[in-house]
Amino acid sequence: MTLLENIVRSRNLAKTNQAVKRLMSGPGEANSSSMAHDVIRLYSTLDHEGRIELYTLLAEKFNPNPKTVLEAAAAYADETNAQNLIKLTRAAESPRQELLRRINRASEGTKTILTMRREILKLLDKRRNLAALDYDIRHLLSSWFNPGFLKMHRVDWNSPALVLEKIIHHEAVHAIDGWDDLRRRLQPDRRCFAFFHPQLQDEPLIFVEVALVAEIPNAIGPLVDKKSTPSESTKFKAAVFYSISNCEPGLRGVSLGNFLIKRVADQLKAEFPSLKTFVTLSPIPGFVDWISKPVDLIALAQDSVVADKFDKALRQISLKGKTIAQRVAEGWGPASATDIEKDALQTLCAIYLLHFSTHRSGSPVAKFHLGNGARLYRLNWAADLSKKGLRESAGLMVNYLYDLDEVEANHEKFNSGEVVRAKSVDKLI
Repeated sequence: MTLLENIVRSRNLAKTNQAVKRLMSGPGEANSSSMAHDVIRLYSTLDHEGRIELYTLLAEKFNPNPKTVLEAAAAYADETNAQNLIKLTRAAESPRQELLRRINRASEGTKTILTMRREILKLLDKRRNLAALDYDIRHLLSSWFNPGFLKMHRVDWNSPALVLEKIIHHEAVHAIDGWDDLRRRLQPDRRCFAFFHPQLQDEPLIFVEVALVAEIPNAIGPLVDKKSTPSESTKFKAAVFYSISNCEPGLRGVSLGNFLIKRVADQLKAEFPSLKTFVTLSPIPGFVDWISKPVDLIALAQDSVVADKFDKALRQISLKGKTIAQRVAEGWGPASATDIEKDALQTLCAIYLLHFSTHRSGSPVAKFHLGNGARLYRLNWAADLSKKGLRESAGLMVNYLYDLDEVEANHEKFNSGEVVRAKSVDKLI
């Protein structure tokens, strides 16, 4: 970097720091909107290294005063009353939370804070000193993006082109192959719903795609076939959530998807009284990697029978000493699997979902739906024959059933370590 570039960076950073101090001053509280705009404008002039320096400043110089916190905590411990609790709460809150609130008062404040968090998340692995800053931002975003404040809209072919482009770009489960593919996914027997924030026009935060069908599907191909013929509404018996995608990385850790699915289910039930079943057709990311690497069997420590079945099934698919991941890379697919391999893979997958979903090594998709109160309903063989589906789950997919009358009870059971499932899943083990 040239001397001139260093001078420009230092000057821009100094101006930004001064703007931050002004915003946090007494006059800043009264004129926070205009001063916040200055902070945002100057922040936009910072290069990557300049922003890192700013984040470091916010992380290290805007912390609560330890002495004040200790005194407030001692006072609350001595006399537990509302006034002392309020003082402790105020003392423990970092000043940067108030700074972020004031930045958010500007028209571009919310978008700027989301940009900041996207960048901080990329830095956290190497810069753990930013963890408290990230926590404060996520804490505030959880309030600002509370589902009660968000608007759910159906995305259809008449939605703004910018929204449709973002749906194509952010589809993370089953890639959308251009405009024709998107058009098919928005026809009458399909639905797409998204959450929007009032401050972020034409910016879907998260969206879910739904297929309205006659029966619970066992393969993804027919649902995403852009040449398929739309079904008549009189045949709709099941609503299938087959894809849910986040559009805003800055909202990582802010729970939105569970609320979106339940709100969509309520709306579809009102629109189509014939719908009796709400179910997913979900991928199982992590399954192939899980059985291709050494597995920590702590989840099976109390069940020697299942542990023995796990070992046997693993041996049955490890032909010639190769893992299933290696065999998939060499062209293996469900069509070439023997009956023994098929049974073994389904046994391993059932063990993975039943015994590991409540552990760190479990599938994130399983954790999401089971934690959301769904029931593990059915495993589907050769359900996703795409390269991604074979690479991640050997072509297996799973249906999670949402019984709207049972989701709360199922959620509580999952939090207690129990996976609610159908008998057909138990029979695979």
